[in-house]
Amino acid sequence: MTTASTNNISSNSAISGGNVTNDGGATVTARGVCYSTSQNPTLSDSYTSDGSGMGSFISNISGLNPSTTYYVRAYGTNSIGTAYGNEESFTTTSGFACDNSLTINHIAGKVAPVSKTVTYSTVETDLTGSNKCWITQNLGAEHQATSATDDTEASAGWYWQFNRKQGYKHDGTTRTPNTNWITSINENTDWQSNNDPCLSLLGSGWRIPTRYEWENTDLNGGWDNLNETFSSILKLHASGRLNYIDGSIEERGFYGNLFSITQNDNELGFSLYYYTGTCNVGASLKSYAFPIRCIKD
Repeated sequence: MTTASTNNISSNSAISGGNVTNDGGATVTARGVCYSTSQNPTLSDSYTSDGSGMGSFISNISGLNPSTTYYVRAYGTNSIGTAYGNEESFTTTSGFACDNSLTINHIAGKVAPVSKTVTYSTVETDLTGSNKCWITQNLGAEHQATSATDDTEASAGWYWQFNRKQGYKHDGTTRTPNTNWITSINENTDWQSNNDPCLSLLGSGWRIPTRYEWENTDLNGGWDNLNETFSSILKLHASGRLNYIDGSIEERGFYGNLFSITQNDNELGFSLYYYTGTCNVGASLKSYAFPIRCIKD
């Protein structure tokens, strides 16, 4: 038995595995890894079950504690007994604290429209009715907006059509990527997690808010206009939108929209909207492209 090196280590999970190189003349009926916070773990400790037979295997270890050192050994069992591989150790990460900044190296592709490194400020607030972690700038924005009517591309970030993975940058003249625009979206579905740019770009746990989270946030924030959304802890400003007809930029510096994951019907999705005279949650065409704010439980 040999134990594989551990990788993909997070605050609560890791990937290990091993290789059965000799079955000792009897069929291997169970294999996996044992793990513990004490050295020389055995099947009396926590373990995974990863098939049977000879050869290499991968073990997904979950339910771990943050900032903790674990010891892991591969095992294989046949009719004669259980053999263990060499011991490996790893330490889980501390996990993300909401009062920390989050630095992401975005790579242009099917989600991010351009490559750049962004440091997101975060804040914990109970505006939704329970404590959530939020980024305090739009997804893809280089920094937090400087005013309620900040009309710069750097503060606006990127734009997404409802339930579409691809984001768009708009510098005021050119949209990137400048692909054929989706002028109509007609599908009976909320925003699906495999298309959620928050999850794709920021990582596990991050997501787009629901309609009801935006409604509670608006209500608990007491927002009635653009100045009040910006003066809030979330710093929501007039980042504009991309027109549903051709993807051109409009209302940047005057109007704000932020999509939720919740649809109204086949053609409309719920979003928070705000400008000089109002702030509310309503239904907008899914073929508009709005900025995104991300939330984490």
